Amino acid sequence: MLVVLANDIPPAVRGRMKLWFVEPRPNVFVSGIKDAVTNDVVEYLYKHCPPESGLMVFQKTKKTPGYKIRGIGDTKRSLVEISGLQLVQEKEGSF
Repeated sequence: MLVVLANDIPPAVRGRMKLWFVEPRPNVFVSGIKDAVTNDVVEYLYKHCPPESGLMVFQKTKKTPGYKIRGIGDTKRSLVEISGLQLVQEKEGSF
């Protein structure tokens, strides 16, 4: 499974994303694509999305805790790691 949250993405990338993903809310994409395809999709996003896109990518993995989180650009939240566990934290002053 792959979940992508974005601040804003280019229209061409958004159109391409709709081939693989369901968009339940604006700039929230969810897909059950296979692991082999997942890496290609993430590489595509890294290549075609500018830092202003502010992507946060949640990818299912077979290793504990079962997911990996990656970010592109300035997101509205920050990634922190505590004892090897990746967590999403609200940025200070965004409450």
